[in-house]
Amino acid sequence: MAKFKERKIIVTSALPYANGSLHLGHLVEYIQTDIFVRFLRLTGKDVIYCCADDTHGAPIEIKASELGIKPEQLIEKFLKEHQEDFKSFHIKFDSYYTTNSEENKYFSDLFFEKLNKKGLIYKKDIEVTFCNNCKRTLPDRYVKGKCPKCNAPDQYGDVCEACNATYETIDLKGPYCVICKNTPIRKKSEHYFFKLSAFSGKLQEWIEKNKNFQPEIKNFILNWIKGGLEDWNISRDGPYFGFKIPGEENKYYYVWLDAPIGYISSLANYLKSTKKAEEAWNKNKVMHFIGKDIIYFHFLFWPAMLSGAEFNLPDDIIVHGFLTVNKEKMSKSRGTFFTAKDFLEKYDAEHLRFYYANVLSKKLADIDLNFNDFKERINNELAGNLGNFCYRIISFVNKNFNGEIKGIDKNESLISQINAKVENIRKYYESLNFNLAISEIMSISDIGNRYFQNNEPWSLIKKDSKKAEEICGLCINIAKNLSILIEPVLPKFSEGLQKQLNLSALKWEDINFKLKNHKINSEIILIRKIEEAKEEEFPLSLKVAKILEASEHPNADKLYVLQIDLGKEKRQLVAGLKGHYEKEQLKNKKIIVITNLKHAKLRGIESQGMLLAAEDNNGSVGLLTVKSTELGNEAKFGNLKNSNGEITFENFQKIKIIAREGKAFFNNLELKTDKESVFVEKVREGKVR
Repeated sequence: MAKFKERKIIVTSALPYANGSLHLGHLVEYIQTDIFVRFLRLTGKDVIYCCADDTHGAPIEIKASELGIKPEQLIEKFLKEHQEDFKSFHIKFDSYYTTNSEENKYFSDLFFEKLNKKGLIYKKDIEVTFCNNCKRTLPDRYVKGKCPKCNAPDQYGDVCEACNATYETIDLKGPYCVICKNTPIRKKSEHYFFKLSAFSGKLQEWIEKNKNFQPEIKNFILNWIKGGLEDWNISRDGPYFGFKIPGEENKYYYVWLDAPIGYISSLANYLKSTKKAEEAWNKNKVMHFIGKDIIYFHFLFWPAMLSGAEFNLPDDIIVHGFLTVNKEKMSKSRGTFFTAKDFLEKYDAEHLRFYYANVLSKKLADIDLNFNDFKERINNELAGNLGNFCYRIISFVNKNFNGEIKGIDKNESLISQINAKVENIRKYYESLNFNLAISEIMSISDIGNRYFQNNEPWSLIKKDSKKAEEICGLCINIAKNLSILIEPVLPKFSEGLQKQLNLSALKWEDINFKLKNHKINSEIILIRKIEEAKEEEFPLSLKVAKILEASEHPNADKLYVLQIDLGKEKRQLVAGLKGHYEKEQLKNKKIIVITNLKHAKLRGIESQGMLLAAEDNNGSVGLLTVKSTELGNEAKFGNLKNSNGEITFENFQKIKIIAREGKAFFNNLELKTDKESVFVEKVREGKVR
């Protein structure tokens, strides 16, 4: 086999599923991989970066059926959208393909045939989860219940997101059909199984010997192997969108068989040959980037399949953690769920690339996108340090030296200091510790800023023009080196900076202090600070109140007069709850009150605000209530700020608040207090009034 330095490097990212938009959690992995690939290319490595849309499985078939379109139309829609999003975030693949391809069918059949001939595939009858109401076998993702290992509720039928245990759908406790919510039954069906258990020894040896794998991942996988590996069901009953198993009429390859094979198929798409792809896979270095939710498949199932089918196993599998936003899971109700396109409406793509690079390392750790920290890093580090230094020196040279630098200040101490940091940066990129690489890059920019400021060329130019020019020459060289060092993270910034320096397509070997007798181009601000966005305001002031007393309205049959406590004040409300609640039921309830509604007389009795209640299509009315929130505390929709300005009833009616699954929403933001969600009594779906 060729030596490492002579081998190509085939790099892959996990395949995004073709039934939804890319979000910020997905982008962690693709940005991480793209930074690494760009670094390798910058240092002269021969790299092929492959990926594809994961297009098969029952969720695709079911979703397409719901929309009244063919599965092929659904996956085509998301393939186009995903490619547009990747381009927007400067993620550059050599091949971005689809698993619904001729190449993937070829390799899936090849793997199956090879494994079958070796006796590594067998048939047996099993019990499957079947929904009598939907008249179909329920795939893993369409049955939920309690995890059989840790009892976590609402877990899918194949893997527990709480404890990472894997199991069969029939093992779930208290299962229910995700489509219709009915309880499924067990039914016998003949299926194909792959002898994963036969590979325990090989997998253990491979994992123990591999020095590239993250230690915490190795320990995790080895414990699974020691606990005993179970053979893998690699077939699914129709209806199913995928490749039919040869010789079968209603049996399909399970999506997790042909999905990782998509790596090789995407390589075949790049090389325009299945034969060349097989050869390239088996003679070059292969690196996978994945999230920690799919480690079982990539460290056990996939390498066992590769081994059985006589394909080389990956040299490294880099695993990253999950993304949280402001220390919590991304949430539509809190306004912290961003698709790729959502993010670009507010921020620049390279802002996210820079922030992720600041927090990504080889360690398996979750990544938090804290928007306060995000703005600080962009404004103070990216714009205030790196962007400011480069713009400042280029504009100064253009203004004072007609854009020309002839000499360089021979400051050996400073040059030596920077060269040491450059070597560190290379090691940090290679070891996937991007956070440390960014820290050193910012340190070099800081050195350049201090050097320029301390030498005051704007004053020196009057006394010693040549010396001032040499100082600027050294600073221009620092800016040039920074354009190379930051290129893997900020390719567009790097390209723009090099254009201003009248340079292009610089490589790692161009990091030096040799640029002189050179004329630069005019300066342009490449990075701008993020402006402080004004907090969006919601037109209502919503507060928690307790009903102290409910009495009959003297002049109306359907109205109650309520005395309420808002903590710091007491008020009177008139509410149309008669016929829906008895007076005794209302007493001591904690409700949500609009406190900035213009006071009005209803049938002669003044109402000093209004409570919120929901009504469904059947005329049922339910109050919006809480249990433990203190009186007078606010209820908010996501991050929207409650208004203090008075609102009329007519304007209130224009606000569309809805009840969904027993909770209240405005523009998909859930109504919550600082302690709990606001619960809608009696009504699951309806309008809030």
